[in-house]
Amino acid sequence: MFKQKILIILFFFFKGVLFSQDIGGIAGEEFEENKPKEINELAAEYTETIDSLSWIPYFNEYSLWETHKIHPYKNDFTKLTDTISLILKYSECDFIHPICGEINSDFGYRRKRFHYGIDIDLERGDPVLASFEGVVRIAKYESTYGRVVVIRHNNGLETLYGHLHKIEVKIGDKVEAGQIIGLGGSTGRSTGNHLHYEMRYLGEPINPNDLIDFENGILLSDTLQLNAEHFVYLKEVRARKYYRVRSGDSLSRISYRYGVSISKLCKLNGISRNSIIRIGQSIRYN
Repeated sequence: MFKQKILIILFFFFKGVLFSQDIGGIAGEEFEENKPKEINELAAEYTETIDSLSWIPYFNEYSLWETHKIHPYKNDFTKLTDTISLILKYSECDFIHPICGEINSDFGYRRKRFHYGIDIDLERGDPVLASFEGVVRIAKYESTYGRVVVIRHNNGLETLYGHLHKIEVKIGDKVEAGQIIGLGGSTGRSTGNHLHYEMRYLGEPINPNDLIDFENGILLSDTLQLNAEHFVYLKEVRARKYYRVRSGDSLSRISYRYGVSISKLCKLNGISRNSIIRIGQSIRYN
């Protein structure tokens, strides 16, 4: 009887050991070879991805590293409830003015359209400098901006340098404040040599005048306290609606389509009843 009890105990003990090994090991142990292959591969891929993106500034906030689209982000900071503190510089060498020159066109409405940057006068071939240290996200030719460079900076901002004659950096390059990133020019949609300069945070345009004293080429403050007030102008900009003219369109047809008088269409667009509208032209209707 005693012998039978011993045999029964030994039987269940060894059965339990075998079962625990089947599901990954003896109580508390984890055997790598027993993990499904897919889990191992996913874990390795995740680790590799995190490691490969660790060099990208502010990746956790942006969650995107897009090297083809210049403006891939979709955010609305007009509804921002918090204040975001961005440290722009720790020392004097952390910011360098991109280029010294007169302002040809400021941030704001221009010919009834909003101009999201500042145009700085220059001569073709003048060196254009990175404002802050960071990593090049865009370096290519684009129909509107011409040869353009976009840099994501360690302080969270992105700066854009448009209409360059020549690009001196490539995507993924780490650049220092004051490093030459291109030579000035008039490529793309441009009527003369100048630098089109933009500053954005998570894709939302910021007026560079809120950060930089352009007359003296210095920062207004070492820290930017970013809040909804910086983006109030976007409410009006985004409320405006435009219609792109198609073949066979006329002012009367657009007027009827949107329930707006021809007189109002003319006033909104700075045209007359006798103006010829072209296919592809944008007509504001509200």
